[in-house]
Amino acid sequence: MSLFSVVADFLKPAPPLNPQVLKALDRVAELVDPMLRNASGFERRLAMPLQHALGYCEGLVAGLPGPIDIDRESFSRDPLVHALFATADDIDQMLGRSQAVRDFVASCEGVESDTFYALFAARRHVKKQLGMARHGDVIHADVPQEVVYFGDQLLLEPDCQLAMLKEKLRLRTLDSLLLTFREHVDALRLERDGLRADASVERAHLTVLRGQTPGEEQALHTRHLADLEGKLRATAESLMPDQILEALATFLMHPEASLSTHETCITIDRMGIVCDANPDDSNVSTLDFPEMRGRDKRIYMVVLARIRRTEAEAAVDLVRDQQRRFMLI
Repeated sequence: MSLFSVVADFLKPAPPLNPQVLKALDRVAELVDPMLRNASGFERRLAMPLQHALGYCEGLVAGLPGPIDIDRESFSRDPLVHALFATADDIDQMLGRSQAVRDFVASCEGVESDTFYALFAARRHVKKQLGMARHGDVIHADVPQEVVYFGDQLLLEPDCQLAMLKEKLRLRTLDSLLLTFREHVDALRLERDGLRADASVERAHLTVLRGQTPGEEQALHTRHLADLEGKLRATAESLMPDQILEALATFLMHPEASLSTHETCITIDRMGIVCDANPDDSNVSTLDFPEMRGRDKRIYMVVLARIRRTEAEAAVDLVRDQQRRFMLI
């Protein structure tokens, strides 16, 4: 290759960013810090990390199982749905109390569709108890048991089209990463403000001490002030737009450290009691599902769900009627 070709390639303008990355850059400025747009090479330095993070988010969403039907019929025939709710009535209560579902059924979106889709999430709990168990022909009492049950069930991002739901979840997943990084930036700002306050107090104390005879106490506070000022300079430097941009680029190249799923496999009976797998026992089922650690550090099982619109509307009406009756009483 000639020197002219090398120079020509170097001077060639960079290809335009794809729409997904451009939209993600807007989210960075909105969710992390608008001042980042003023940092040198904002788009150039974040383009590849954002592309990597977007691909990771797409993989997370693509790996979600489902959609599974969540209704009274599936409660009786699907072992996973049966494990997710204590009773079939709890499905109606979840649908009727969900603000996302209320807003969706009240809108005109997809009124011609019989079903809609959403991300279903719930927290898995395990409790220990003493119960009865059969071993052969003998029934034993006070046997230590583990019972699995789920709580905090919720539905997110309902949409009449599965493809649109997945797109919303990809964007929401990226937002979660950016908000996690924002928490790191906010923590640094709090640390900076605390160091400023401590240094101010230390300076005031030293001002009083300098009017006295120099001694060990004055030297001690002088060293402490120098240490505070050193930490303050380092923290303030890390909050400069260029430094935040560099840290964000590194963070986005390793999204799995902040957001990931892992597969969980448990074998339980119809009462939720953990037991050994038994293909000959219809009351025993092995459940496989992914669990994700949320931004609140709690772990949720996640799956794509399909809901009948008529059942959701009936559940919303039911809960509203219950709430009106409660208010009257």
